[in-house]
Amino acid sequence: MTKKNKKAYLLGGGIGSMAAAAFMIRDGKIAGEDIVIFEASPLMGGSLDGAGNAERGYSLRGGRMLTTDNYECTWDLFKSIPSLIKKEQSVFDETLAFNEKHKANSMARLVDRRRAKVSVSSMGFSMQDRLELLKLSNADEASLGASCITDHLSPTFFETEFWYMWATTFAFQPWHSAVEFKRYLHRFMLEFSRIETLGGVKRTIYNQYDSFVRPLHAWLIDQGVQFCMDSKVYDLDHQIVNEQFVVTAIHYQQQAINKVVTVDEDDLVFFQNGSMTDASSIGSMETAPKKLSKLDSGGWKLWEKLAEGRPEFGNPAAFNSSIAESSWESFTVTLKDPAFFNKMQQFSGNEPGTGGLVTFKDSNWLMSIVLAHQPHFANQPEDVQVFWGYALFPDRIGDFVAKPMADCNGEEILRELCGHLRFDLETVNNANCIPCYMPYITSMFMPRQYADRPLPVPKESKNLAFISQFVEIPDDVVFTVEYSVRAAQMAVYQLLKIERPIPAIIPHDKSLRTQFEALIKALK
Repeated sequence: MTKKNKKAYLLGGGIGSMAAAAFMIRDGKIAGEDIVIFEASPLMGGSLDGAGNAERGYSLRGGRMLTTDNYECTWDLFKSIPSLIKKEQSVFDETLAFNEKHKANSMARLVDRRRAKVSVSSMGFSMQDRLELLKLSNADEASLGASCITDHLSPTFFETEFWYMWATTFAFQPWHSAVEFKRYLHRFMLEFSRIETLGGVKRTIYNQYDSFVRPLHAWLIDQGVQFCMDSKVYDLDHQIVNEQFVVTAIHYQQQAINKVVTVDEDDLVFFQNGSMTDASSIGSMETAPKKLSKLDSGGWKLWEKLAEGRPEFGNPAAFNSSIAESSWESFTVTLKDPAFFNKMQQFSGNEPGTGGLVTFKDSNWLMSIVLAHQPHFANQPEDVQVFWGYALFPDRIGDFVAKPMADCNGEEILRELCGHLRFDLETVNNANCIPCYMPYITSMFMPRQYADRPLPVPKESKNLAFISQFVEIPDDVVFTVEYSVRAAQMAVYQLLKIERPIPAIIPHDKSLRTQFEALIKALK
């Protein structure tokens, strides 16, 4: 009797699942045709989305900050994936070459209510702020537990230039997890010395969907990976064998038809548990986004079902129980007139693609925008410009529009933005602003206990792995592409017993020179 090939089933089509499939093929020697990815939407990429055209308008839920000082597993993966622009070049080499030409050097990182560019040569710390920040950065995670950032830092800290820059770069709120904040301080220690210019930030040629997802998807197709689109997995059959959890079947719905796949004893299942973009809603120039929750989409339901009575599978309630603490709103603007870009370049001193975030620090919404290098989409015409923005406080009344951002349509968001910039509304004539409300976008930052996130491969699991922003990886930071890719690599290597070393987290925070430079910067 011929032995059946080992098959792998991946539940969710985000960057974690795609990376896992690539690692299985490249390093685990699994045949592409033996890998199946189930995705509930018609497109791959999960939260790394990018859609639209010049006529209907472009839309991005978010953009990702990258660095070549970190992101060890991400670059390990994309050194193996060929570019869609130059087949002889990897995505990594393509990105490196692009950033050599377009270096970040923000000259308008913070803007105050007078439309004045705030001096950010100093972080604005008092001696108390420095001592408290040092104490938090040296604290043991077990002692921090489920505490918030505000439990460790005084109110004055949240008025410093450092906080405005750090919070808007990484999307932290004062009530978020002290553990996650501490991890960011260590992981991105190098950014202390350049947070005001964003000099360490690296960008992809286009948005991350066009630059990461599309080439990786194309490579996986070439390898024979099967993609089961419009397929929502809603249950897993399992058995307990020798005290281990073993998945035996996958139940999913495709085009309103319930289907089931049998999982054999040697097969593997990888599950993207939880979703930071679950229940996202899109508005338009005339309408505000709808207010949705997990009850409208069911994106958390399978994890909740699996974790019930199984603490080793995590605690989703720690992350998805308070929309008011985990939501914010983004917007994507499509322009067919260069007036706005020209005025922004004149005001900021930065060409598009070199400035990074411009944050209006005194705005009620705490609004930021970023003008990327153009074109930002692969199908974007030369005479069209696209920029992205977001606000951390969409529940607050605007400074120029007398309503919360979450209740605003695209036209009203543009009016608020032009008010902060003191631009005439004619500057955005014929613009198309598409807002996007995301109730769980920073849910992975919620205060939590160590056991609230499962390990990529729980000790009690034989063939089920978790790969998402909601798994536990010591020392690494969530809300990054790297976290999803590292979780995928860890899970694949463990289940397939691959001996190739996983790229280590580079200990920049352990370098005496790095610590000295960061300290000098902080003491200014």
